[in-house]
Amino acid sequence: MPADPAPRPPLSATVITFNEAARIGDCLASLAFCDEIVVVDSGSTDATRAIAEAMGARVLVRPFDGFRSQKQFAVDQAGHDWVLCLDADERVDERLRAAIEAERDAGFARAAGYRFARLSEYFGRFLRHGNVYPDRKLRLFDRRRGGWRGEREIHETASVDGPVATLEGDLLHLPFRSLQHHLDKGQQYARMMAEYEFAHGRRASLAGLVVAPAWRFFRGYVLRRGFLDGWPGLLECFVTANYVRQKTVMLWMLERGLPLVDPPR
Repeated sequence: MPADPAPRPPLSATVITFNEAARIGDCLASLAFCDEIVVVDSGSTDATRAIAEAMGARVLVRPFDGFRSQKQFAVDQAGHDWVLCLDADERVDERLRAAIEAERDAGFARAAGYRFARLSEYFGRFLRHGNVYPDRKLRLFDRRRGGWRGEREIHETASVDGPVATLEGDLLHLPFRSLQHHLDKGQQYARMMAEYEFAHGRRASLAGLVVAPAWRFFRGYVLRRGFLDGWPGLLECFVTANYVRQKTVMLWMLERGLPLVDPPR
């Protein structure tokens, strides 16, 4: 007799939020195939929590102390061991949903975790080249064998003990509401990375200020053919190269005890 098929595991989805009323609805709608959705909010002052609750999510409030810590807290609160982790500005497309469902029907037997491509929109165009695609992320995993590990709270990554498989389809990413939002977000990330690197003994260098931003642009725009994405691809390469420069400037200032933000008055 053939072996019984593996049982279909229940699946939790987790999302961390802060003032995402304009985007949380589409994110949660794309997760409707999951058995539960856990939203961990950092104290939104808009309608984020009300929208999430109205869509059936279980909403928890926790002060923000870092992206990695917030995401791991959400995973810990999930009711099931298999967890799919998204940000509020991400959505599961139809091909990815079908791939996840197929793996789930097979009991997630192939791997301890699954990665898939993230496709980012940049002011009217999804970028399919450059540094931002395929940008594969491990976001679906068995929390008994992995999670959001490590010390770094910025540019955090999940990892698992065991094999990792790649799924077809894209995680759609709509990261920026405006150019100002991109600039502000880049500056926030640059500061967090500079503080992390300074705490771990890294120091600013001329190469980090001059060579690294130029390499980031050249690699994305030329080697990885970001030019095929037109003006949005060009602008994205310029702005993200500046992020690398900002991080080095902030690292230099930290070495000298100079303020990165306005001191309290």
